[in-house]
Amino acid sequence: MNKYELISRYLVGFLRSEVHKTGFRKVVLGLSGGLDSAVVAVLAQRAFEQDLLCVKMPSHYSSQSSLDDADALVKKFGLISETHSIEPMLKAYSGGEMSSLRIGNLSARLRMVTLFDISARENALVLGTSNKSELMLGYGTLYGDLASALNPIGDLYKTEVFELAHYLGVNDDIISKPPSADLWEGQSDENEIGYLYRDLDRVLKLYVELRWSREELIEHGEKPELIDLIISKIYQNQFKRKMPLIAKLTSRTLNHDFNYPRDITK
Repeated sequence: MNKYELISRYLVGFLRSEVHKTGFRKVVLGLSGGLDSAVVAVLAQRAFEQDLLCVKMPSHYSSQSSLDDADALVKKFGLISETHSIEPMLKAYSGGEMSSLRIGNLSARLRMVTLFDISARENALVLGTSNKSELMLGYGTLYGDLASALNPIGDLYKTEVFELAHYLGVNDDIISKPPSADLWEGQSDENEIGYLYRDLDRVLKLYVELRWSREELIEHGEKPELIDLIISKIYQNQFKRKMPLIAKLTSRTLNHDFNYPRDITK
């Protein structure tokens, strides 16, 4: 059996099981026209069929090609979708000069505000679309694209998401284009980070999964500047991968020693 057939089967089962444990039956996700959201959309459709709603949330910074790619995915897989532009909210707040970073973070948070409101309307859970490469490097916006109820691809590196997309039959135009959060015109993930995902993932797997040291990675032939970038980002962005840290004052403190599994009921 193909590796990605096993992974897709597992992830579809994971989605069904974890959503139903909460008492919900429906899910929503933000569909950007990018690779990650496309993969999650196809997996979620296999799990929930008509109980999946994909929400497109463009702004005046969105590229037309991304909107076209999202529409093409919707058509190919028969997805149920809605479009809710964040442009009015974004323009209302960003009247003055804002850096690209601030515009990107604000856009990501406005999209998540919109998505969670729609999830309340639909009585649905929000699915996340961040991959492991992004999560380990902190390449995401806290309470923006990092916010979700559950995430099926958070333990897959970006290069693995590409392979899964091929297996799932995601549109070639989505797979072949440079990865981008589409937060402003011409924005590219790899240009921002400074390295290709294939290089980032190679070192991440050795450091995270095999627990190689910095010295072992250098001896293996990896560039010291790439190693140092990855290690520094992993530790600097640890706070993005956790719930807010609570100062401990009592005998039962949330996220310290009050941690019941989510599938245990009263």
